[in-house]
Amino acid sequence: MTDRVHAIVLAAGQGTRMKSAQPKVLHAIGGKPMLGHVLDAVSAAGIGSAHLVLGHGADQVRDWLASRAVEAPRSVIQQQQLGTAHAVSQAMPDVPDTALVLVLYGDVPLISAATLEALIAAAADGFGLLTVTLDEPRGYGRILRDEKGRVTGIVEEKDATPAQRAIREVNTGLIAAPARRLRRWLAHVGNDNANREFYLTDVVGLAARDGVAIRTINAATHEEVEGVNDPLQLARAERVYQRRHVERLQREGLYLADPARFDLRGTLSIGRDVRIDIGCIVEGTVSLGDDVQIGPYCVLRDVTIAAGTRVDAYSLLDDSEVGNACIVGPYARLRPGTVLGSGVHIGNFVELKKTTVGDGSKANHLAYLGDAVIGARVNIGAGVITCNYDGANKFTTFIGDDAFIGTDSQLVAPVNIGRGAYIAAGSTIAKDAPDDQLTINRARDQRSLPWWVRPKKKP
Repeated sequence: MTDRVHAIVLAAGQGTRMKSAQPKVLHAIGGKPMLGHVLDAVSAAGIGSAHLVLGHGADQVRDWLASRAVEAPRSVIQQQQLGTAHAVSQAMPDVPDTALVLVLYGDVPLISAATLEALIAAAADGFGLLTVTLDEPRGYGRILRDEKGRVTGIVEEKDATPAQRAIREVNTGLIAAPARRLRRWLAHVGNDNANREFYLTDVVGLAARDGVAIRTINAATHEEVEGVNDPLQLARAERVYQRRHVERLQREGLYLADPARFDLRGTLSIGRDVRIDIGCIVEGTVSLGDDVQIGPYCVLRDVTIAAGTRVDAYSLLDDSEVGNACIVGPYARLRPGTVLGSGVHIGNFVELKKTTVGDGSKANHLAYLGDAVIGARVNIGAGVITCNYDGANKFTTFIGDDAFIGTDSQLVAPVNIGRGAYIAAGSTIAKDAPDDQLTINRARDQRSLPWWVRPKKKP
């Protein structure tokens, strides 16, 4: 049935309460724009056709849509903000009469595919309406029913009587209805209300007047259908999103020192006995093998970490691959294109970029290794730098197996350091160093000046 469903997602609101130049629907939950979560739910529910109604910041929204890996949905512009019914009507010309229309909102990011499927099924009898029951319904439109419990309409709070305001079942704004009928009802919606807007909620009363069966689906939680209008609500939605995903990961076996201090902003797959300490952030696509340990306040972004590896505190790993039984950090940075073999040690304040490190090699502190291919069992001393950039071009440094690079050495690429080569501390190496030999390049004229007077600050 979902192959004939057309989703219309309303995303035209200015979102003035966000107090931001960014369109409201592009503010992120779990590292993804709210609109992205809604479109993902549409896709997960098997709905093949989607239409976006855009307004404020339409160009920014379209740029974001173009950046996604999937085909962008059709979009139209609501030139004037005249209400939700008016917004839906802007998309209806692209919807065939044979379709079932599902209306969603780009600022309701936590809606689930299961709820959308239930709402679509409810519309099989003519009209599906998603509601929720709240202890404190202030601000929401109330569901009106007759003595037999049949839905007769929705009244906005501004237009409600005191008795109607006491109703706890409220409208979420999500509906499903046949396109042919919805088109007719939209044409009859008026704006005789406190805001002089064309409310989509009026369609419910028109459907009831026509004798169409209105079947309601009650949302499982109010959080699922809560809209986001300001930074406070955005933060609340973020915590709900994080709680959902953390609980799922914990059921899969993830050990978290404190679930409230862990943020997932992508996807995480785990092996057995994976442990993550406080304050860690996972972004993009991350895979952690068996017995991986992540120390506090680390950021993992698009990385694969093999079994038995430990990442110590305050390390940033970005678009990299880490082998088995490695030790990374504390305060280490792996930049894009880094690949570590098994048993590699990358210590504090070591930065790697587009560098491959062979099995058992070590750079334990204070080094920069960029555009390098490093063999197995290599020792990189403190203060070592691969000088890979001349201001316009990048060059590669090759270091053979079992080489020793002494403290405070500079390797000026392109250069080859041979197998078993020993680079003396403080050397600047701009020519290839042969296998199994000591290479040294230092200034030899060391002098001490007895007449020198240490500079002093003026009082």
